[in-house]
Amino acid sequence: MDEIKVSTEKTMVIASGRAHPGLAQEIAEELGTELLPLSAYDFANGEIYVRSGESVRGKDVFLLQSHPAPLNNWLMEQLIMIDSMKRASAKRITVVSPFYPYSRQDKKGRGREPISARLVADLYKTAGADRIMTVDLHTAQIQGFFDGPVDHLFGIPLLADYIRDQVADDDVTVVSPDTGRVRVAEQWADRLGGVPLAFVHKTRDLTQPNKAESKRIVGDIEGRTCVLIDDMIDTGGTISGAVQILKDAGAKDVIIAATHAIFSEPAAERLANSGAREVVVTNTLPIPEEKRFEQLTVLSIAPILARAIKEVFTDGSVTTLFDGKA
Repeated sequence: MDEIKVSTEKTMVIASGRAHPGLAQEIAEELGTELLPLSAYDFANGEIYVRSGESVRGKDVFLLQSHPAPLNNWLMEQLIMIDSMKRASAKRITVVSPFYPYSRQDKKGRGREPISARLVADLYKTAGADRIMTVDLHTAQIQGFFDGPVDHLFGIPLLADYIRDQVADDDVTVVSPDTGRVRVAEQWADRLGGVPLAFVHKTRDLTQPNKAESKRIVGDIEGRTCVLIDDMIDTGGTISGAVQILKDAGAKDVIIAATHAIFSEPAAERLANSGAREVVVTNTLPIPEEKRFEQLTVLSIAPILARAIKEVFTDGSVTTLFDGKA
């Protein structure tokens, strides 16, 4: 009887959905590999078909999908991709979702509301995902929704290091758009060299999506360059309103920094006319040309994602990428 030899060598595969192929290609180039050939298309009634062009049996698959509008289409495509890889006998499937879908629905604000962020985690698990990798969750508690490892990456080092070079000689204050993100603002302030903090006091009507009213500034920002930070910009109304409040309170300049550029209409127009000196975001989501404007700077998150993927694949430590902190 011939001896059967079993290979213990691991093989990494990078696969991508159709939502953000540019980012996927950047990540593959950073890793020195090619994207998995994939056939994906829509039937006339909207059903999505996905099939890998090569075998993934026994392989370590990192499945990238970003979630711009229409978010539900891309989430469904991602779930189908996970299912196809699982049924093709992939050894391990890591979902790479730079912008976690439904992250704002992480708790019940009123009775009879869903916790959709938990539902998404359950869908990933049911489809066959073993691990999740994401960037700047709206709230850290979402990590606990998934029954498995979650690699929570951070955009702060990338964004803050860029901004530090732009404001090296300025008097800088980090401004949180609300009290809920003061802890993140503290991390920003530390990254920028221990600069002062301020925050915008605002109110929000829980019955109205994408609507918040900026009220006043808590903290001294007169004559200073304000770095106004947030995890995401959707319609841009809140952050643009905050810029005006800061200007009215005597800020010398305002730079907006956010990880996720959702840019639903009319965000680009609002931001372009907000009076901000610069709007700095990452490419966790694709930003089409028609939503780009003169003050916009887009930094690539691909090197961070590529390094994290490499650490996971080699059983290294993702935490070391951020010196044990954001």
